[in-house]
Amino acid sequence: MGLFERYLSVWVGLCILAGVALGYFFPGLFQQIATLEYAHVNLVVAVLIWVMIYPMMVQVDFTAVKDSGKNPQGLILTLVINWLIKPFSMAALGYLFFKVLFVPWVDPQTANEYIAGMILLGVAPCTAMVFVWSQLTKGNPNYTLVQVSVNDVIMIFAFAPIAAFLLGINDIEIPWQTLVLSVLLYVVLPLVAGAITRKVMRNRIDGILASLKPWSMIGLLATVVLLFGFQAEKIINQPTAIVLIAIPLLLQTYGIFFVAYFIAKRMRLSYDIAAPACMIGTSNFFELAVAVAISLFGLNSGAALATVVGVLVEVPVMLSLVAFANRTQHWFD
Repeated sequence: MGLFERYLSVWVGLCILAGVALGYFFPGLFQQIATLEYAHVNLVVAVLIWVMIYPMMVQVDFTAVKDSGKNPQGLILTLVINWLIKPFSMAALGYLFFKVLFVPWVDPQTANEYIAGMILLGVAPCTAMVFVWSQLTKGNPNYTLVQVSVNDVIMIFAFAPIAAFLLGINDIEIPWQTLVLSVLLYVVLPLVAGAITRKVMRNRIDGILASLKPWSMIGLLATVVLLFGFQAEKIINQPTAIVLIAIPLLLQTYGIFFVAYFIAKRMRLSYDIAAPACMIGTSNFFELAVAVAISLFGLNSGAALATVVGVLVEVPVMLSLVAFANRTQHWFD
């Protein structure tokens, strides 16, 4: 691991500070960038995430993808965590904190909106960033692709019913454009580009991968600056609300990961499958959650704020889990 990767958490921390500072002092610039979106998907962020994911997709070997079905345990673990545990544990934590523990500081209406935002995060498993976490934990890229693809298919059918049940809403409208466009931008296009690159450059693939590797980290750091720049005003003007929402989200994220990690160890999964499986079960599809929160509750609602805090919490927390997984790789040997 090089110097840059070894101190990645430091660079991310500096980018968080830079994003908040730039967003606060140059709000017009970030407002302009924020308008460059389609179906609630910011196109600049989409390009940066594409830059992150494309080098990983070049590593996908389609001749090996078909063999992933011979080892279904990792996929089963991801599906159980994402669809049978995570949405309900998120709803339970939201209720515990905002209906019991934080009652003196949050009015009932706002509390309901915070809980709704948390639920929307819990029902939306990650599609894009998980490829980054998989690469950082030396995960099997072929198996990761299969896990993400299966989750995306299930999400099309399961997102609305589970969200409606937990929110107590009979008719929830999915922003299909957001869902389809996100999967297209973050999975399909980089996968096709990676496959073409692998085919055309098959005799020089090792050199290509080496030259592309830094771009993944550059894309990650630039994305962090943008995300924190977009929310700089809220972070500075509503620090108490940010902290209150972040506490149950932190507990949920770390709790889900360690539950999944413990199960993966008991299942005796290989590390290159266990680590990304747990990362997929832990991280969230924040673009979809934010879009649904805005469409259901409004741009300035507590639900929208909760999904945004989920975005802010995810990157540093997931990096800490990546570091933990890499340090405990020997548990799976």
